[in-house]
Amino acid sequence: MTAAHPSGIAIRAAVASDAEAIHAALLGIAEAVGGTGRVRSTVEDIRRNGFGPDPAFEALVAEAEGTVVGLCLFFRSFSTWRGTCGAYVQDLYVAPALRGRGVGEALLRRLAATIRQRGWAYVRLSVEAGNANAQAFYERIGMVWSQEERIFAVTDAAFDALVGDGATGSGTTRSR
Repeated sequence: MTAAHPSGIAIRAAVASDAEAIHAALLGIAEAVGGTGRVRSTVEDIRRNGFGPDPAFEALVAEAEGTVVGLCLFFRSFSTWRGTCGAYVQDLYVAPALRGRGVGEALLRRLAATIRQRGWAYVRLSVEAGNANAQAFYERIGMVWSQEERIFAVTDAAFDALVGDGATGSGTTRSR
């Protein structure tokens, strides 16, 4: 189903043929936060992981005249404290020429309506610490910064070190 935005922007669920546009939006996010060198994904990664037999994510796209100009990429999350599902927004992007025109808010509103229909009850996301514009946007639409939480990550060599001897796949752990 495609929903029309007052400015003529149409919002719809992404399909496999959107993989290239989704990847371009991810590169746009990286460029905006000075992280282009950190992007390792490819268009094929997006196609395979988002539209294969066991999709790791879903996405909504905003279109203007047949061109993707916005993206909300998300996946299901579960809150053990709330006892319900929600959506974790991994990426929200609006083309620079359309920022400030309500496209990002329209994408998040459509996401919220979509997940409410599924019985899900919340939206979470994280934002680059230095991205003050995004932080102000999220606050303006009613999202609050959770000061009780901090995101931790383990990647690359640190991830390999965490795997350690567990890479054998034996399913057992050893104490030293």
